Amino acid sequence: MTHQVVCLRPEADFTRAGVKPPPSLAIAYRAPNDADVASLIGKARALVIPAVGPALAPELFRETSLALVQVTGAGLDRLHEPTLKSRGIPVANVPGGSNAALAEYAVSTASFLLRRFGWADAQVRAGRYAEGRAKLIADNVGGIEGLLAGIVGMGTIGRAVARAFANAGARIAYYDPAGVDAASLGFDAQPMALDALIAAADVLSLHVPLMNETRGLIGARELASMKPGAVLVQAARGGIVDERALAESLRSGHLAGAAVDVYSSEPIAADNPLLALEGEAASRVLFTPHIAGVTRQSAAFLFKRAWENVERVVLRGEPPLHRVY
Repeated sequence: MTHQVVCLRPEADFTRAGVKPPPSLAIAYRAPNDADVASLIGKARALVIPAVGPALAPELFRETSLALVQVTGAGLDRLHEPTLKSRGIPVANVPGGSNAALAEYAVSTASFLLRRFGWADAQVRAGRYAEGRAKLIADNVGGIEGLLAGIVGMGTIGRAVARAFANAGARIAYYDPAGVDAASLGFDAQPMALDALIAAADVLSLHVPLMNETRGLIGARELASMKPGAVLVQAARGGIVDERALAESLRSGHLAGAAVDVYSSEPIAADNPLLALEGEAASRVLFTPHIAGVTRQSAAFLFKRAWENVERVVLRGEPPLHRVY
């Protein structure tokens, strides 16, 4: 059978989410390093890939008749844009499918860190119930209400995160490299210069793509300028935050905490400085394995929209929706 579509994620991912690809598509499910992947892609009409994973070699796209590369998420980090553009291969993603999940992640992890739930859990387990409770009360630990949530990147995800923080009672300020007009947002939010936002925010939540302009965006200088006791939520892309500088900021006690979902190398390297934190500093960091936008509900949305776009292009000959380049 001639495979019209090559899919670089297991069929079980779609089954688990309750999504069935169009039955009229002939699909070859493969792992990126399978021996026949290059030859299959060379003959296929569409390639379906997860947004998260190792970069795909440009050579895979040099001899192909692909009419579509469909990402089952928003991120495009795995693709070599110049190669795909030079070959005229359309690339489409699924924007917005993870908005609710990411917004929930940002607010819940910020609350977890601000209220020191990780530290409190360790105190109870260690038999220091009374001492732990007394310290939290004495330290006047607070929640999100009334704080300033600073959103870096006011795209579709950033807007969803901002609304979620606003619903939790926070004030909203933001920086967006493209200069988003506050009047277009539909909720109260104050635009600020990046340095001013970093210095003012009680919670700083990052939602920009990884590009040359954003690599190392939050380094030692920026972390030092954050409010003492502020919280950082890093659920954008690894490389945007200097992890060594973040580890030092947490070790010193300058930051109240950081929720880290993405890493400079994934899976996280054993020598990542954040993993070396010990004692109380370790309780200030919450690790998650790049799942901020992953829920059963978000997966079902993303997969359904991705297959609809493949069907649109391969079977009906129509241009893809949400073409990125």
